[in-house]
Amino acid sequence: MAFCPNCGAPTEGSFCGKCGSALEAPAGTGPGAPPPPAAAATGMADNVAGTLCYVLGFITGILFLVLEPYNRNKKVRFHAFQSIFLSVAWFALWIVLQIFFSILMAISWAMFSLISGLSMLIGLAFFVLWLYLLWKTYQDQKVVLPVIGPLAEKQA
Repeated sequence: MAFCPNCGAPTEGSFCGKCGSALEAPAGTGPGAPPPPAAAATGMADNVAGTLCYVLGFITGILFLVLEPYNRNKKVRFHAFQSIFLSVAWFALWIVLQIFFSILMAISWAMFSLISGLSMLIGLAFFVLWLYLLWKTYQDQKVVLPVIGPLAEKQA
């Protein structure tokens, strides 16, 4: 409830019922007030939505391509497509490596143990890349990956 700044009586409307003085509109609600920020209209900022696209890989990428306010945002769509393409590339590389390692294990156990270290390094590299993309996207910086980045830009 608002009170009159002149006499202190409770008021409703734009004039005091007791003394008749004009009351001011609350700050930020008049005709010259600025519109609310864009993040309030869409629910979350672009950098947060773009970062969340990478969290669960292709699952969150597809989710943000389906959700209504974000599927029209070019920045969020880029990060969603890049997340999907990166997840698919990692999964395809993982399958190829598993086939290759099973063949090596059948040939020689020593060769398999040498190459399995390489597999761990590749996995660590993808993990570091994932963390880097999360960090840079949250800072609202666009990272375009070499092969899949241009594909994601075309789709966005």
